[in-house]
Amino acid sequence: MMPSLPRSRGVLEILLGTVFISFSAVFVKLAHVGPTASGVYRNLFGALALLVLAAVRRDTLWRGVTPVFYAVLAGVLFATDIFCWHRSILTIGPGLATIMGNFQVFFLALVGLAVFGERATWRFVLSLPLAMLGLFLLVGFRWGTLDASYRTGLLLGLATALTYAGYLLTLRRSQRVATRLAAVPNLALVTAVTAVILWIVAVANGEPLRIPDGQSWLVLVAYGVLCQALGWIVISRGLRTVEASRAGLLLLLQPTLTFVWDVLFFDRPTTPVEALGAAIAVGAIYMGSARR
Repeated sequence: MMPSLPRSRGVLEILLGTVFISFSAVFVKLAHVGPTASGVYRNLFGALALLVLAAVRRDTLWRGVTPVFYAVLAGVLFATDIFCWHRSILTIGPGLATIMGNFQVFFLALVGLAVFGERATWRFVLSLPLAMLGLFLLVGFRWGTLDASYRTGLLLGLATALTYAGYLLTLRRSQRVATRLAAVPNLALVTAVTAVILWIVAVANGEPLRIPDGQSWLVLVAYGVLCQALGWIVISRGLRTVEASRAGLLLLLQPTLTFVWDVLFFDRPTTPVEALGAAIAVGAIYMGSARR
């Protein structure tokens, strides 16, 4: 049977949004600013785009203190996630940093088991050793030859996954309270809070915030508008009509494409064993996130 038109459109929307966000790590690498500064501008330009969209849609931006509380909490977690991920990108490369950041599915599943009493499926149980195998093939054979900064980048990649899981749980909770904001203004508020927090961190660490050239302006605006705003809006639209398991598979294009961009744009040296490890890790991420 041919898929219905809404479902087909949803699949295309998720694919388009995933292609947009797959360039996130590439933009971080191309911008001639520090890792925290790129996070500031991603969220600043993203928040402006989301606020414009909310104004066009005439969405309300205030529904009491509770949405603000969750927005601040989500902003703190997302700012921490961006802080770790951007440094991981600049240390170990866009592809590997994005794959490791997507290990958040395992942290989310573990929270579901420990806190919400969810049952572990055989897919999840099998996905854990597969993910470790993929990671070992990517970096394990060379662990003894890796310098301290590269190892730190790997640890930051795991920290990215942990904080991203916390961010997603908080964002999920913010959309389940009675006085919740609609998705677009809620994401705009979270993004604005994240930009402010990262700005404070950059100033405290003495990291310059000046955008030095036209390429950086173009890259950072694209990073905020395409990845933080448009990409996730399009994906959110598609998620309404596409099954969760299929959506999870489609979203795996992000780490896959990012790894490809890393090889094509930045000449990442990749052996067949490392390519196999990346494929196994991405497959394990899908197994860990798929419900059926």
